[in-house]
Amino acid sequence: MPRAASYRLPSPDSRPHVMGILNVTPDSFSDGGRFNAVHAAVAHARQMISEGADILDIGGESTRPGSTPVTLDDEWSRLAPMLEPVADLGTPVSIDTYKAEVARRACAAGAIIINDVWGLQRDPAMPDAAAETGAHVIMMHNREAADPDIDILADIDRWFERSMELAEKAGIPREKQILDPGFGFGKTIDQNFQILNRFETLKKHGLPVLAGASRKRMIGAVLSVETDDRLYGSLSVHLLAMQKGAAIVRVHDVRPHVDAARILAAMVAEHVQ
Repeated sequence: MPRAASYRLPSPDSRPHVMGILNVTPDSFSDGGRFNAVHAAVAHARQMISEGADILDIGGESTRPGSTPVTLDDEWSRLAPMLEPVADLGTPVSIDTYKAEVARRACAAGAIIINDVWGLQRDPAMPDAAAETGAHVIMMHNREAADPDIDILADIDRWFERSMELAEKAGIPREKQILDPGFGFGKTIDQNFQILNRFETLKKHGLPVLAGASRKRMIGAVLSVETDDRLYGSLSVHLLAMQKGAAIVRVHDVRPHVDAARILAAMVAEHVQ
């Protein structure tokens, strides 16, 4: 049985958790090709842990808009050498995949969270696979293409209800379910900011919510900066999301987000007193 029980979500009176991104892909939009070698991946994981990362999210397939899907074997060949060395560092590991078999193998190698960008709805085997591993499951909202004419919050609500239904039928406990509105996935720039503006409404489903806007196009569109210059914008979006109830933020830049989360937690604690 994987070590899923070793992860605990942040309590309401503690700071939100910071999930550090570790892409072992050649084509991810921000850091593709930088951490393909085992030594580079482990070194980056160590750095993020030293900066306070609560979770390490490892992905072997780019899900950026326009990326080319990869086969199960190709995805696993990228992940297999990395997972155990990174899991052995002792920080909870999340596997960023929508493929059930990859999730199974990754959890057997030490991952304890499954981060599915299709919310258990792309691979029909994923709900049962996730239940079998005992892992926490992040269920993200996604669309094949953006539609500026829809009510994006209503669309997210319907999607979440379906994902939660699939999780329940598979036997995934509610305490192991996490929601993610999917900033940048099948959404216009305006829709991304609508989600941010009403982020607190996502909590109505009764589950923890993750925010992942790190270095995304919604930030570049406002600030007119390239991907590597989006730290300050990413920090701003995530701090607003944390204020509105995000339990986890998924980021490329760990230390600034840990610092921001600690300041927010201190402010909340003072307010409670």
